Amino acid sequence: MARHPYIEREGSMERVQAEFRPVVEALHARVASVFGVDRLHSAYVYGSVPRGTAVPGRSDLDVLLALRAEPTEADRADARSIGEALDAGFDQIDGVGTLLFSEAVLLSELERYDMGWFVACLCTPLIGPDLAEQLPRYRPDALLARETNGDLIDVLPRWRQLVVDADTDDERRRLSRVFARRIVRTGLTLVMPRWGRFTSELVQSAEVFARYYPERGDEMRKVAYVAGNPTAGRSVLQTYTEDLGPWLADEYVAVHGPKTPRPY
Repeated sequence: MARHPYIEREGSMERVQAEFRPVVEALHARVASVFGVDRLHSAYVYGSVPRGTAVPGRSDLDVLLALRAEPTEADRADARSIGEALDAGFDQIDGVGTLLFSEAVLLSELERYDMGWFVACLCTPLIGPDLAEQLPRYRPDALLARETNGDLIDVLPRWRQLVVDADTDDERRRLSRVFARRIVRTGLTLVMPRWGRFTSELVQSAEVFARYYPERGDEMRKVAYVAGNPTAGRSVLQTYTEDLGPWLADEYVAVHGPKTPRPY
């Protein structure tokens, strides 16, 4: 296998399982109706649904909206309303997560190796022109590693506060899924240049990480499990914020350097 081959886009509409097609069709209709051509440049789905690995009743629906202007509070409120309606209307999904960015930010030089890569390689077009046509092809190299996940060290203080503020089991389960996904993906991109490939599959990501950091391998396997089976245990969350997370953040900066600061 050639060293650092290009990363191919991982999802497609053809891979969406039959159970989830009505959800995606409803998403298409609602986004097109609510945002219209004046506000919306393009819409995408990402995650397990377009990869064809979603589990009915357990997987969420992940959405990215590329807007013609910077997102407003009204835009965010509309996106939340769409997500809540879909979540209530379809038992196949367990929540809807929507990212909103302007077209200009997604195509900016600063985001070329973060959100640009995300659109080009991890997002599947749903509505409108595909921004990937204006972006380069990407390799799983050190530059991509640094710009995608080199900011975990900056994220940890916010995580600690979220743990303190989480008052219910539902909130803590949601945090455990979010934190676990981020940690496993950061572990994968830490070793990605050495592995020479990229994957979004969390179990595989943990196994790849364990090849290069066997002393932390079992921990990462457990995190991958929690990503698919979230827990309400506060002690698990604190393990991420006080042990594995800080170690991973420090190792990441030591290997790849810090992510380029953003002004937003």
